[in-house]
Amino acid sequence: MLYEPSLMAVLVFGVIVAITLGLSFWLGAKAKSAKGYFAASGGIHWFINGVAFAGDYLSAASFLGICGMIAFYGYDGFLYSIGYLAGWIVALFVIAEPLKRMGRFTFADALDSRFQSRGIKLAAAISTLAVSIFYLIPQMVGAGALITPLLGFPHYVGVLLVGTIVIIIVVTAGMVSTTYVQFLKGSLLVVFSTLLTVLILQRGFSTDPVNNGKSTHQFEILGPAASDDIELWNNELGLTEQDSLTPLNEGPWKDKGYLQLTRADKISFWKLTQNAEQQYFLSETQYKEKTADGKIIINGLPQGTGEGETDFYPVGRISKLPDDKKETGPLGLTEFFSTLSKSEVILWGSDTIKLKDGADLTIYFPKPTSGEKVLSPGNHPKFAGIRGSDLKGKLNFLSLMLALFCGTASLPHILIRYYTVKDQASARKSTIVGIGSIGYFYILTLFMGLGAMTSGAMDVTNSNMAAPLLAKSISDWLFAIISAIAFTTVLGTVSGLIIASSGAVVHDLMSSFMKIEMNDFAKVRIAKIASVVVGLIAIVLGILFKEFNVNYLVGWAFSVAASANLPALVMLLFWPKTTKQGITVAIFVGMISSLAWILLSADSYKGIYGLKPEDAIVPFSQPGLVTIPLGFLTLIIVSLLTQPKSEEAAS
Repeated sequence: MLYEPSLMAVLVFGVIVAITLGLSFWLGAKAKSAKGYFAASGGIHWFINGVAFAGDYLSAASFLGICGMIAFYGYDGFLYSIGYLAGWIVALFVIAEPLKRMGRFTFADALDSRFQSRGIKLAAAISTLAVSIFYLIPQMVGAGALITPLLGFPHYVGVLLVGTIVIIIVVTAGMVSTTYVQFLKGSLLVVFSTLLTVLILQRGFSTDPVNNGKSTHQFEILGPAASDDIELWNNELGLTEQDSLTPLNEGPWKDKGYLQLTRADKISFWKLTQNAEQQYFLSETQYKEKTADGKIIINGLPQGTGEGETDFYPVGRISKLPDDKKETGPLGLTEFFSTLSKSEVILWGSDTIKLKDGADLTIYFPKPTSGEKVLSPGNHPKFAGIRGSDLKGKLNFLSLMLALFCGTASLPHILIRYYTVKDQASARKSTIVGIGSIGYFYILTLFMGLGAMTSGAMDVTNSNMAAPLLAKSISDWLFAIISAIAFTTVLGTVSGLIIASSGAVVHDLMSSFMKIEMNDFAKVRIAKIASVVVGLIAIVLGILFKEFNVNYLVGWAFSVAASANLPALVMLLFWPKTTKQGITVAIFVGMISSLAWILLSADSYKGIYGLKPEDAIVPFSQPGLVTIPLGFLTLIIVSLLTQPKSEEAAS
């Protein structure tokens, strides 16, 4: 969809950015030492740090990705919320206090507290950089998705703008400014998401949402013969002799259920589908054709807002309510779900067709779906194996859930936040506050996602915009505020990731591994240079990966983090026979195997290389189920093979 920039949104956005940058410059005086730059001198109050945990963790994936996935697929998106939250149990009961006790600035400090090994420092630093950069990609993609409707800029301009602001934040004041930016955005995100949820419940459901600029042409056709009754279709559509309705069932169209309608030299595509009650629906689709010479055609006309041009119309509505009601009025918390479960919702799917003339055709088609199915897992193509008998699909789902559960306690930008408080008790209390804030927000994502699904305001081409467009369907002011808060969400998370990366470069690689002598001034100066470099890398990757759902990209980042970092951290804490060689090799094996698995997966084949996904080498896309146990196994074997000689003699 094309977006008109909102002056109100621009003003609110400008105020938020000005406050954020002003805070950074004001706090810059407190970040002159290395400890001040990397760990805020350990002087952050535990409550502020706990909310900052939420601000750091509730990233673009949490706000934009989860809401978008719920809006397009229902309950499947909420499974990410469950996985993200469950991971904090590991952080609270396993990681929090030992990590604070063992480290100073970085994740590598904790791993190397017993051994003082250059190999561990090198492995942990490289792992931190890999995970941080991988996690930066969805944040920058989300930033570009936000800036497009907010300011009217192209996606790449949005990524450049966000990257530049974040680099300024990190360079000016390091962890001090980053912490307070995260505290600010964590607080605002929870408060205004609560407000948005209240307004969703007050609005209730309607079969004719006011923001749906054009209703789908949908015809209910009963009976099994309807599947090939062209005469019946012609009558339903009111076609004349000059019109032509042709079934498409050859080549790439085979068995997809599409028909081509030619009326007054304008082509449209229709799709025959069935609902849960086996009723046939003939529905008009929306489509985008990219011709061989690069022109964009939307629904038969050039894309634009002028005369003779058109754009995608907004989608997302309920087609049937219980007892044939037209609207419900305000709903309570439980009534919201019970009403939706008895309703029928129009979800949207898509197909990509390669035409003979070289053009690429993407068709978006409506799917009448029962509310009961919307509130059940298995609607997302990646999670379809939950319901079916396909073993690969089930393994892919289990692998994702394992990565989400194990990944939280392995993310470098989360782990370093434990160094910003004064003691172990504060680390524990910070974690509890963080869990409360994060858990509450994730409950709200279910309401916001389902509210967007039925708002009539969704962009059929961009799931990442579901939450901001939901807010816009209620109020322009709310859209402006929610978009600005979502922007600060990106700022806070990206700032933390860049701080973690710069610490790995300066403290772990240069100071500990290379043994370069530096005073505090030099460490901070080089950290700022490293922050600029990492920020530039994030900008480039954010532009390249613009078509991916941010939530799915985060699943990959969690897999890499859990595979590389968790085995070393857990075994160091709980297995006395862990050796420095075991930790070093396990980190490299977990990191390399998970990255290799991702790059060889069907999703990478399709989304990155443009190859056929069925040609992928690995059987399923999420690596955690294989690579996390591989990391543990590697550490155990290598540690047993490298036990100190004194222990061997004693045994």
